[in-house]
Amino acid sequence: MSTATHHAVELRYVTTSDVDAGANASHVQLALEGSRGTVGVRGKVREPALFRDALAATLGILASDLRYRGKDRTAYLAYLMKQGKRATAQIWEAQKAFLDQSLEGEKKADAVLDPVLTVDPDQVSLEVFSRDESAYARLSFDNSLFEGREAAHGSTFLDVPADLLAKVDRLRTYVPVSLEAHVALPARGAESRAPRNVEVPHAWLRGFLQVQSAATLPASTCTLAPIDLYNVLFALRTRKAKKAPRALRFELVPGMQPRLVIEPWELVLECHGPKYQGSTPAVVRTFGRQRLAALARLLPHAQGVRVQMLGPGLPVFWVIDLGPATLTLALTGWTESGWSSAAAFDALMPREVPDGLAEKLRNRLRKEGPLSFETLSSGTDAPKDAVRGALQLECLRGRVLYDIAKGTYRPRELLSTPVDEAVIRYGNEREERAHRLLGDGGPGAGEVKLTKVHDVVGVGTRLSGEAVDREAVRSFFPSFMLDLEGRVREASCGCPHYRRSGLREGPCEHMIALRLAYARQRAQEEALRQTPKGRAQIRAETRSYVRRDDAGQEQVYRVSLDGKLVSVEWGPRLGDQRHQRLWFDTDGEARSAYFARLESLASEGFIDSVGGAV
Repeated sequence: MSTATHHAVELRYVTTSDVDAGANASHVQLALEGSRGTVGVRGKVREPALFRDALAATLGILASDLRYRGKDRTAYLAYLMKQGKRATAQIWEAQKAFLDQSLEGEKKADAVLDPVLTVDPDQVSLEVFSRDESAYARLSFDNSLFEGREAAHGSTFLDVPADLLAKVDRLRTYVPVSLEAHVALPARGAESRAPRNVEVPHAWLRGFLQVQSAATLPASTCTLAPIDLYNVLFALRTRKAKKAPRALRFELVPGMQPRLVIEPWELVLECHGPKYQGSTPAVVRTFGRQRLAALARLLPHAQGVRVQMLGPGLPVFWVIDLGPATLTLALTGWTESGWSSAAAFDALMPREVPDGLAEKLRNRLRKEGPLSFETLSSGTDAPKDAVRGALQLECLRGRVLYDIAKGTYRPRELLSTPVDEAVIRYGNEREERAHRLLGDGGPGAGEVKLTKVHDVVGVGTRLSGEAVDREAVRSFFPSFMLDLEGRVREASCGCPHYRRSGLREGPCEHMIALRLAYARQRAQEEALRQTPKGRAQIRAETRSYVRRDDAGQEQVYRVSLDGKLVSVEWGPRLGDQRHQRLWFDTDGEARSAYFARLESLASEGFIDSVGGAV
């Protein structure tokens, strides 16, 4: 792994983005970075209200940061001191001296890349990534939104001063609004801006590009009506969950309209959009629902809402159809989740890609413009899996963008030179060592075994394992509880890192390796259990099936296989449960009875909810 932790980028802006809101006309001037050639767009906006609200919502996502910050108690201590309380002047002065000393040599906060503006033949788009790496948004304006549109195609960065959002808010829709985004020349007599050097953390760049990679993966997709999104936002604004779980749960049944369930209140929202068109029923739990508040401003313009869910811990894409504009919001699912997100990143990395295929596909996109996956795969002799992996790799390198709203791949150069995917492969050195323990290459490959997986009802899953570290010439035995929201509790390990600092400095490589091994094992088991040979290898398993009646009451069946024992628990989710235990003479008979019960539940309309668990 490279020792560098930042990617240096030089930004050259001639002017500053500004909004001139006059009494008779308003002009939005966006300053673009000048080292990427001639890129720009100009035209008169046909729908000023839509343009203003969509741009303001996108800039709000860019500025959002939901990370916890401790409170500054200096003013409060000063107040107590004036009241003659125990906060004496000595304590106050000591605290100020300590803070001054601690912050004296503190480096400036890591910078992030400016928004990326791309001008294509059919649209102009703006990409932003929040500072806490929790939300990605792509706003696209179709050509039909502009009158007299003039454009120079390409990608570059957009200057966003601190007051731009407030100025956009002051746009009035009863006066004409025009847009001009270009690399401007300095005004006569004005001083040109000095170049700005940005040290982009690899962690931020990794998150931004992994979202692009995730967009290319297969997903469960449902369509909601705008009123459904309004109901979700209203319910979340009027309630505050003080304990877990805090997920937004989707219940998807083929031929039926989707249901949304807000935890922990089990508030059921019946949707009013089209019926779910998937082939199999599913229950998908998604997180980051409070970040949906950024979409509230777009509700008056929304014509449809499409949600694409990749799976537990992976990004969820909300596509808001605004007519001549579209906003795609991706909730990453790894806000401050730290090492727990390693499993999600691991799933987003492409597998083996044939040499030269990625470059061939990118060159075709540059020549022919936006193309669908079917068009790209039909023009090459490589298998579809290889084509998908090559496109995913180009997304990781920042040279290709997948437009979820249109279902097409687009050429988009994030940086002047492609990003080395090896640089963003691992979040830190401990994560790299964890992959070495799993045998993913490198010297000193080890072995990781899951020794116990204990599913605790209503709490989470306790994992215990053994990590054979050949570099340390010994074995370690990590264990932890993975709760319903993917967070880690009650962790332990015997390695020096954990004994020295616990989880204060992050988890040890043995815990990360155990988390990855569990995620990979679950993926393999889900694939194997669809075949008779795979089912024959299952000795112990628990599945949960749910069904909601016309009155909104949810019935839950929990079926477990443990050797020769089949256990069944059933009843309402929030009521008393009934229990049944069946003993068989052989493992084969118990397994046959177990899968027969699951098939019976599926035929009765129950949904397998295991895929929606974390």
